[in-house]
Amino acid sequence: MSTSAEPRVSGLEVRSIDYVPLDERHGKLWHLGPLWFMSNAQIATLAVGLVSITEGGNLVWSLLAIVSGTVIGTFFMAFHSAQGPQLGLPQMIQSRPQFGYVGALLVWLFAYVQYAGFNVFNSSLAAEALHTTVHGGVKLWVVVVTVVALAVALVGYDVIHKAERFLTYLFLVIFGIFTVGVLVTLHYPAGSFDLGAFKWTPFLAQFGVVAGYQISWAIYVSDYSRYLPPDVTVRKTFYWTYFGSALGGVWLMVLGTLLAAWAGKDFVTIPSIDNAGDKVFSGFGAIVLLFSALGLVSVTALNMYGGSLTLISAIDSFRRVRPTLAVRLVTLAFTAALSLVGALAATSNFLENFENFLLLVLYLFIPWTAVNLMDYYVVRRGHYAIAEIFNPNGIYGRWGWHGIIAYLVGFAVMVPFFSVGTLYVGPAAEALGGADISLFIGLPVSALLYWWLTRSIDVAAETRLAEAEAAELEQAAHEHREP
Repeated sequence: MSTSAEPRVSGLEVRSIDYVPLDERHGKLWHLGPLWFMSNAQIATLAVGLVSITEGGNLVWSLLAIVSGTVIGTFFMAFHSAQGPQLGLPQMIQSRPQFGYVGALLVWLFAYVQYAGFNVFNSSLAAEALHTTVHGGVKLWVVVVTVVALAVALVGYDVIHKAERFLTYLFLVIFGIFTVGVLVTLHYPAGSFDLGAFKWTPFLAQFGVVAGYQISWAIYVSDYSRYLPPDVTVRKTFYWTYFGSALGGVWLMVLGTLLAAWAGKDFVTIPSIDNAGDKVFSGFGAIVLLFSALGLVSVTALNMYGGSLTLISAIDSFRRVRPTLAVRLVTLAFTAALSLVGALAATSNFLENFENFLLLVLYLFIPWTAVNLMDYYVVRRGHYAIAEIFNPNGIYGRWGWHGIIAYLVGFAVMVPFFSVGTLYVGPAAEALGGADISLFIGLPVSALLYWWLTRSIDVAAETRLAEAEAAELEQAAHEHREP
């Protein structure tokens, strides 16, 4: 059945989880660099760098844990980014070939919780920064931040890329000055750079939170590369994503651990940034906080955008959804309302437990990233029948037991190695003195088990089907019939 193409509303993105046809592909590959740099270069990321210091580690080992965690965690998220131009699809809908048309709801539920959790933290932090500088009340600013982020997310893909490029240039100036000030004017306690003061537990806690934070971006990444043409190559897409995200992440996390080492027990994110900025010159702390609020608005928009795509994917599992602007608007508004309610109800206890939230995110997405990457790069080697991803009775089935089993087994073997503050310490982690090495258990187990379970998949047959359906897929995408 054919329907006429929906007219595009100027400036507003219509596409959501649907395939982006080749003649709509646009943008420059290097735009991924500033997008992922600025997504990480905001003060929510700074909070990720506090863990080791607050748990008794010294400064030099905290810095090493941050760098190593970033190097490893970013590796996985950047490989997910490279899927976008090749498939023309947002990230989470790509889970259907591994988990099934309905079975992918397992990871989509976790992804949506992540979007909501990060938005509660980000909007609360932005509101606090604005209240500290221009006053007006935290709750008022939570509403303002949410509304502005919703507007950015509604306009969509192109404006998000442009906003992140603009903010990157401002960041390099403002945070460049701030970072020099932190390095020159602040003093650190004795033993901060003593390599002999190594402690396993705070080092691995910091490493795990950093790696988890970087891996948590994996559910976003191809959302922001899917409009690029497929000839940009996997390698170059990986490089621009990797180095942008890693540099932004390391910069802010290092700032976080430097500020925490300087302030000690008196460290509180917003006041400490304000005080450190004023040591450069009077009033500079307010400038840093105001710019930081803009960065948090932009990343809140990213979360709303990704949350909307995940929600549409979930609804489509039960009832076919035709991609329209109205669908985007409704799901964005719902996602924004959810984050608004959460931020208004958030307590200081929630914000203090951000570390635990990050660890839980890491645990939930380690098996998923292992399965998804193993499927894309090893099992199917990038060959998918994209039209079948939107077919509830297609070749990928309603339940992808290979992926589900690999995910559940990988998660199960990690449980004894979990170490989540006072919430839970598994027996293996306890035997290691509270050190958390679950990342190194779950990744190989899920990946290798999925590979072993999928040895009988006929990739050549799927490739032939994809070629046969290619022309119809392009036509259906133009007419907004797919999914």
